[in-house]
Amino acid sequence: MKRIVSIMGCWTSKVLPETPANFQLDLVKKVDLSLEKKFDQYKNFVTDNGKKLIKEDPPSLLYPNQYSQHQTGNAHVRRHKIAKYRAKFDPRVTAKYDIKALIGRGSFSRVVRVEHKASKQPYAIKMIETKYREGREVCESELNVLRRVRHTNIIQLIEVFESPERVYMVMELATGGELFDRIIAKGSFTERDATHVLQMVLEGVKYLHALGITHRDLKPENLLYYHPGTDSKIMITDFGLASARKKGDDCLMKTTCGTPEYIAPEILVRKPYTNSVDLWALGVISYILLSGTMPFEEDNRSRLYRQILKGKYSYSGEPWPSVSNLAKDFIDRLLMVDPEDRMTAIQALKHPWVVSMAASSSMKNLHRSISQNLLKRASSRCQSTKSSQSIRSSRSTKSSKSRRVRERELRELNLRYQQQYNG
Repeated sequence: MKRIVSIMGCWTSKVLPETPANFQLDLVKKVDLSLEKKFDQYKNFVTDNGKKLIKEDPPSLLYPNQYSQHQTGNAHVRRHKIAKYRAKFDPRVTAKYDIKALIGRGSFSRVVRVEHKASKQPYAIKMIETKYREGREVCESELNVLRRVRHTNIIQLIEVFESPERVYMVMELATGGELFDRIIAKGSFTERDATHVLQMVLEGVKYLHALGITHRDLKPENLLYYHPGTDSKIMITDFGLASARKKGDDCLMKTTCGTPEYIAPEILVRKPYTNSVDLWALGVISYILLSGTMPFEEDNRSRLYRQILKGKYSYSGEPWPSVSNLAKDFIDRLLMVDPEDRMTAIQALKHPWVVSMAASSSMKNLHRSISQNLLKRASSRCQSTKSSQSIRSSRSTKSSKSRRVRERELRELNLRYQQQYNG
């Protein structure tokens, strides 16, 4: 499968989460395509088998700009692709929506831009092949979350169609592109701009946590602008690894999952963890937002994990000398190795740097340094990805052997560093 490398993107392995507890709170319309009749109540088809699965991380699946700008080929090829995927859609779906363009693809899913025939409103439809176990688990996890949420900073599920082998998720269409693509395109970026972004993300995370939902894969690729305008809101997307618990359920989670550079220490050592793992990821995002660099970065996965467990990072190099101490304090309070010491989403929103919108910080334009660092990293990642892809071409990325290697990495890491972590 081709991999589109975004500014902060890289090939990663994930472990799909345990199937969340069942919910009956249904906020979206469901259409069962295997029947002639339409139902207003969403069909709950979750099964709790407790299985874990390691898989290659597909590209961020939702929404266009990061894909449209990379697509190549002439109009004939594009029309052929559209016709190909239109043919795969159930007639009941195409009767209501016009298929306009393929905007994303994963191992067992496709995302297309569509237009509602009656209202002419654009949407994205994520088609997931549920005949495969991997597809079912991702679909179940994502739907368990999206059908319950209504928040301005979270991507909205509009409608769901089901057929025996596929689920079609009609979603809001975010056309403003990824967070860091926007930063590079801008001519200016200050700490005040950073706090504006983080406020929106934190409001979304606070809402999710209040519902018992932990995202577990917060990263820049999953933060999209709703539209290209300067006043666009940020939206949290991609809930394929999210965990949803009913109120009163045990809030502790045990599944090892996430994206390596953003994963919290307690997940790495396989301790039961809480929604504070999302705040660790936001600490990493905040660090990148202000510098264009990663706090923890190593091509070698084991060395990367050791860096995270130690929780040691530095504020060296540009533009850190121009970044305020209050901003650094905000990051420090999120990147706490002990989750008990880490800020919650509510506390982070009350941090002086965020509350004041960096009013006491320097208004120095950090754009040049951030953009240079982001582009430098993207270039090195592209070279690394091309190299790894040439190696992978000689063997299947879906082999059970490659999946076991990832598990063994964490087992060995756990044995070696559990004592150090506890100390």
